[in-house]
Amino acid sequence: MYRYRVLIADDHPLARKAIRSLLDGDERFEPVAEASDGEEAVSLCGKLQPDLVLMDIRMPGIGGLEATRRIKLHFPHVRVVMLTVSDHVADLFTAIQYGAQGYLLKNMDPDDWMDYLRALLDDNADVPRQMADKLFQHFRSAASASGSASETDAGVLTPRERELVACVAAGETNRQIAERLVIAENTVKNHIKNILDKLGLDNRVQLTAYAVRHGLTHIGHNRREK
Repeated sequence: MYRYRVLIADDHPLARKAIRSLLDGDERFEPVAEASDGEEAVSLCGKLQPDLVLMDIRMPGIGGLEATRRIKLHFPHVRVVMLTVSDHVADLFTAIQYGAQGYLLKNMDPDDWMDYLRALLDDNADVPRQMADKLFQHFRSAASASGSASETDAGVLTPRERELVACVAAGETNRQIAERLVIAENTVKNHIKNILDKLGLDNRVQLTAYAVRHGLTHIGHNRREK
């Protein structure tokens, strides 16, 4: 079994210790290093090339958001999940813009933490409904202010792909999408991967943001495969 190499970045030693303890309890994860600030996290990414960085948002120096931007710029294959005590909307959208794959609250149940990380590394993590709601609120407000929301730029997607994007934006899991559209769960996973590649996006969080920006959240669901 492949062990995912994880870098833990947090300025609090006790937080790093707690995270390492969680990861040590799962044979799929191998904590390879710890960083106490954003600069160190970027440096260690260059040296170690981990599979995943668990990145605290609030750290001394450049902070977790800027460290994420630099990591994704120079090491785009490295997955980054933001860690925070608060789901502040501005931080959430900055993290998405910078390429973060996920966003975990520190007070979440440890089992939910690990379930999310396993799904993320298997490319099967859904967008939490709370996060989807925040995306809706943010982009609808922005679109209303600018009057620029439209489906025009989404014309590269087929009707079936638009339907799948709407399901992802609603926070549905692959299984739920498969049941709704009456297709195989693995087919859903392949479709989503192809959509991300077509749009040049990294993850389902960015895809949800794309859906709201381009008016793809209210498409009717056809029960027949096209």
